[in-house]
Amino acid sequence: MAKPQSRVEKKQPEYGSDVVVDLMKAFDIEYAAFNPGATFRGIHDSIVNYGGNYKPEVIFCNHEEISVAVAHGYAKAKGKPMIAIVHNMVGLQHASMAIFNAYIDRVPIMVLGGTGPMNTKRRRPRIDWIHTALVQGNQVRDYVKWDDQPYSLADVPDSFIRGYRIATTEPMAPVYINYDADIQEDSITSPTEIPDVGRYAPPAPMQANPEALRKAAQLLVNAQSALIIADTLGRNPRTVPALIELAELLSIPVVDKGARFNFPTTHPLDVTDGARDLLKKADVILALDVADLFGSLTTVSKQTRVCEYVTSPGVKLISIGMHDMLVHSWAGDYQALQAVDLPMSADTSVAVPELSRLCRELLGNDGRKKAAIEARQKELAEKHSSRRAKWLADAQAKGSQKEISTAWLALELGEVIRKEDWVLVNGSSNGWARRLWDFTKPNQYLGASGGAGVGYGSGAAIGAALALKDTGKLAVNIQADGDLLMTSSSLWTAAKHRIPLLIVMHNNQSFYNSEEHGIEVAKFRNRPVQNAGIGTHVDDPAVDYAKMAQSFGVSAEGPVQRPADVRPALERGLQYVKEKKLPYLVDAIVEPR
Repeated sequence: MAKPQSRVEKKQPEYGSDVVVDLMKAFDIEYAAFNPGATFRGIHDSIVNYGGNYKPEVIFCNHEEISVAVAHGYAKAKGKPMIAIVHNMVGLQHASMAIFNAYIDRVPIMVLGGTGPMNTKRRRPRIDWIHTALVQGNQVRDYVKWDDQPYSLADVPDSFIRGYRIATTEPMAPVYINYDADIQEDSITSPTEIPDVGRYAPPAPMQANPEALRKAAQLLVNAQSALIIADTLGRNPRTVPALIELAELLSIPVVDKGARFNFPTTHPLDVTDGARDLLKKADVILALDVADLFGSLTTVSKQTRVCEYVTSPGVKLISIGMHDMLVHSWAGDYQALQAVDLPMSADTSVAVPELSRLCRELLGNDGRKKAAIEARQKELAEKHSSRRAKWLADAQAKGSQKEISTAWLALELGEVIRKEDWVLVNGSSNGWARRLWDFTKPNQYLGASGGAGVGYGSGAAIGAALALKDTGKLAVNIQADGDLLMTSSSLWTAAKHRIPLLIVMHNNQSFYNSEEHGIEVAKFRNRPVQNAGIGTHVDDPAVDYAKMAQSFGVSAEGPVQRPADVRPALERGLQYVKEKKLPYLVDAIVEPR
């Protein structure tokens, strides 16, 4: 692997693609992930020869879906975009599901592409014709925040700067910019100036309406049984301490829906996985960055898909977030229409601290209210401690089983990495990681795919591990088996670029979500549930993920099948990742749920 240069002498751009690379450097973009393609050969050459393969450095992927997933995971871990480049319409089609994931997850990615030549007189027979679209951006326009195809080289700087600004302005999301092959490859005939990009920064965070915030504070201070629900609030790490301050001020229990790390699992006010009774008796609910509020207040029948409210009809609902500021018609990511008593469009990073200030002001020295708050805190702390103790006991009891359970896998992995500065970059062992591990720091957990597109996990984990490289943090990926089958060549990328990552397979040898649906449908129709495994079980032959990983250059072991063998395998994997600074995979055969 060619080593990136530590320093690149500033050169004068000679070709249009050199200007594109200068723009990447202006924004301090560290990496560009791609599978090579002829329509962006100009940009490819400019990155490695003009730019010295340094800021950006090429991250070589074997599928465009992986390239975008790498950028997705990187952005969540790093807090800023990297580049993913896709080859004309066919590469864009490969990338489309991963772009959709990032769009639903509201993650900023700069997706670049190539096309043409748009000048038909310069096209090669057949291939340039069938791979040139009019307009190529139409393919993803419904699930990017913005797309563009600059008409000339003079338009390229404005287009790139605008795209970066749009992608990184809340609500964040991917953008797609497509470059004509001629613009990339033609010689520069007149200077193309790149302005000071610092003057094109995203706008300051949007604050909520002052009167609405004061009403929200009054509702919360006067509530008898308030509840907070948070989902993507933790995308801004600074907002997590602000949420903790608000919750502690009024002893309000918090449900972390888990699209990001929003609230510590160790905090006595954390009621995630134990909130049903609190939802029932809540008189005020504050939703922070919760796009699917209806789903947070209801339960759904697996068989009939019918939803029922858990909350009381009289509950007052407050919602603060930016989800109403980005709505497209194609996908229903705007979710079910939920009545809200006090809706506010605002960035929670500024709204939550102000809400805390107002609540503190209204609470004043009211001794009666403070006594009630203290009593509530004590009750919630006892219940929190009891829940955590029960989960631990339940998980420990699984060690005597013949098979490895999801709880046991999470328990043993948590013990192995306990003393490390770890980040769970993907996966959850069916929620047991959050129940058993001490999630205490912002960005310690990066959430799921957003769009539930299968194939996200490995690429995103690699991107996150890339962002964490040389930080001293341990990147951990609890990797679903079916998800890895979609994008298994991502392992080669991890090996190629020497990315430290502990990969632990949650290998249930099934596309179990579909199998579970099959079981429910069969029950409802009084048909044999035994047939739910047909078309969902990944066996006969079983996939050997350790051998697969080794074939891609990743050290691996397994399959591990006995509970007693889990910890020693994980300890070997951890030692390898720490000492070699390379990826390692442990394949564990685990129960479905």
